[in-house]
Amino acid sequence: MRRLYANLLLLTAALIWGVTFSIQQMAMRHIGPITFTGLRFLMGAAAVLPFALAEARAKRRNGWRLEPAALPWLALTGSVLFSAALLQQIGIAGTSVANAGFLTALYVPLTPILGFLVLRHAPHPAIWAAAAACVAGAYLMSGGALDTLREGDAWVLAGSVFWACHILLIGAMTARLGAPFVISCVQFAVCGALGTVWGLTGEPFHWGMAVAAWPMLAFSGLMSVGVGFTLQVVGQRHTPAADASIILSGETVFAAIAGAILLGERLSPLELQGCALILGGVLAVELLPLTLGRLKRPRPLDAP
Repeated sequence: MRRLYANLLLLTAALIWGVTFSIQQMAMRHIGPITFTGLRFLMGAAAVLPFALAEARAKRRNGWRLEPAALPWLALTGSVLFSAALLQQIGIAGTSVANAGFLTALYVPLTPILGFLVLRHAPHPAIWAAAAACVAGAYLMSGGALDTLREGDAWVLAGSVFWACHILLIGAMTARLGAPFVISCVQFAVCGALGTVWGLTGEPFHWGMAVAAWPMLAFSGLMSVGVGFTLQVVGQRHTPAADASIILSGETVFAAIAGAILLGERLSPLELQGCALILGGVLAVELLPLTLGRLKRPRPLDAP
């Protein structure tokens, strides 16, 4: 798959996540954040399972097998995904949408920084300019002025660190295993199991909550998790983690567009400038390497 097509898959994932943002907030009226996170990822795992089994059967005919040494890394990937999703879900309830959007976007510069510090992956010089444009765009879309910091902001900020780690892990696992549906299904199952067990034992729950939140669970489980996160895994097989983080940050723009279409919200001139900056950063990832040199593919993680 050409990198252009892979980046289009990542952009599609960002579109789905942008639309899902408001749906996640609506679900909090009916069900707790931990239970919601667990149930929607279990639904995503069930949706992807048939494709994962078919992929594994096809690859086994060519001598592929799921190495036991890769299982701890898959479990870690699912655990990091759970931490990122849960911290964001908790934080959204305790801060403003403006603060949450900006602080979540900090995973864009964090991804290449952590990739360099931990994996020794030197990003393309274009990444830094694109990351700066995305962060500046997120700031403008927050209104150009953040509210007083609250407890929820700390949760969202911590979540952005885990989102950056998740992007790096996905890049490494796809390079190592080359089985995107298997990776998706396993990480969804781990994330869903952690959330469901913790939520059902630590949060108030009765089946009426799940019934009331069913439309939000179905959309976020099947579309955001089953489709969106799987597209991320497929796309990152051919796109380095650093520029994947920038492309995925387009969800901020899509969330604003969805709000305008579905909720009748209107973007101010400042917010439109923020959209333009983020889109500029996304385009820079695709166009600048054509003139400044090719991006390096990520190396697989070493076995523990």
